[in-house]
Amino acid sequence: MTFKKVSAQIDVEAVKEINHLNAEQQARKVKRDKELEAIIKGEDERLLLIIGPCSSDNEEAVLEYARRLAKLQEEVKEKIFMVMRVYTAKPRTNGDGYKGLIHEPDADGHTDLINGIKMVRDLHYKVITETGLTTADEMLYPENLTMVDDLVSYYAVGARSVENQQHRFVASGIDAPTGMKNPTSGNLKVMFNGVYAAQQSQDFLFGRAEVETSGNPLAHVILRGGQDENGKYHPNYYTDNLLETIESYEKMNLKNPFIVIDTNHDNSGKKYMEQIRIVRQTLINRDWHDKINKYVRGFMIESYLEDGRQDHPEIFGKSITDPCLGWEKTEQLVKEIYTATAKSADK
Repeated sequence: MTFKKVSAQIDVEAVKEINHLNAEQQARKVKRDKELEAIIKGEDERLLLIIGPCSSDNEEAVLEYARRLAKLQEEVKEKIFMVMRVYTAKPRTNGDGYKGLIHEPDADGHTDLINGIKMVRDLHYKVITETGLTTADEMLYPENLTMVDDLVSYYAVGARSVENQQHRFVASGIDAPTGMKNPTSGNLKVMFNGVYAAQQSQDFLFGRAEVETSGNPLAHVILRGGQDENGKYHPNYYTDNLLETIESYEKMNLKNPFIVIDTNHDNSGKKYMEQIRIVRQTLINRDWHDKINKYVRGFMIESYLEDGRQDHPEIFGKSITDPCLGWEKTEQLVKEIYTATAKSADK
């Protein structure tokens, strides 16, 4: 074996003690987590927005974004519930590019995983304690889950991970909503198999021990579009796609059917402005189709302080991974969703 240990074994509990929520902060988080659970279960009719930067590359910029989002959340709280994307690990198919805060705390190409783990916890902690928001992260590395499980309120299993048995089994033991994306091929069966596995009790090895999970009834689907072998994008937020997804939910009799539309990635072709149109079209579909209105109750939106993306962290609050909507457009879009939802409720 070529594994070379380059650090001492990590003491997870010691890492968690560095920044943990006090009783008052924990109570606020629990309250929001219960609201989120009620939305997934259909007991709360508000729309869910999983919203924020593609990657959390700069603490100062992320916290500035969080402060603005918290203010906006207060303005739209009657119709919209927002969980902030604090994504700290990024999948890299070929190994190149920025891999997230956990790998590169300084976004300078230098790997420092030990400090990265501490900074990941610190960033989630600061967003929660300084703004009152709760956070979402991608479960890219299932073995790292215990580092942040007391802080993160929503998990996403990405397109490249949803077929992985370990991701599915670990998702079955999470006591928080977990969105399972369709794979890059766009195959819905693969995604639904992931949701089914996550909702079942599982036995497997985790953390050097045999574990048994009780299943996660809050596991659900995220539609993010797909690509064929020629690189052509195939969005899956259109009416027929949604009705097909709903039909699969009904045939499989899964718990708490809930659909989130990922407005970027292969749905938008990574053209960040398309996110606005995709949200608008989905809202129209919700108005026209009772089933779509019942099942499609969330959006995942990539948004930061500045429009677009950059190759290097030169402009404050501009993505260094996928392009994002800037703050001005984000604020306008969230208020548009609020107005449309309020009008729909009045019909």
